[in-house]
Amino acid sequence: MTSINIGALIEKARLAAGLSQRALADATGISQPTLSRIISGDRVAKLPEIVAISWATGYTVAQLSGVSTVADRVQCAARATNGAGMEDMREALLHFLELDDYLDEQAIPATI
Repeated sequence: MTSINIGALIEKARLAAGLSQRALADATGISQPTLSRIISGDRVAKLPEIVAISWATGYTVAQLSGVSTVADRVQCAARATNGAGMEDMREALLHFLELDDYLDEQAIPATI
């Protein structure tokens, strides 16, 4: 995804949160001119900046960076035996991957 698209996603999040550019800049510690350049696509957002914007707007990092769902990102490779269907195995795996992704987004550590 290009920085222009990420800038548009950040602008959408800013507007949805009801924040001015100045208020978002103050909430994130990013200067307003830098924030403006990120939104316009003149500057690529760094990951710490995206995380700060995420916290300030309530959007997830995935939403701000344009990353799709886990189901869209995951590729499965397996060999089905005993008549097990690949689609059933994929769905079972995705259930756990979605849960893991949610826990990561919520900063909940994995424990065994």
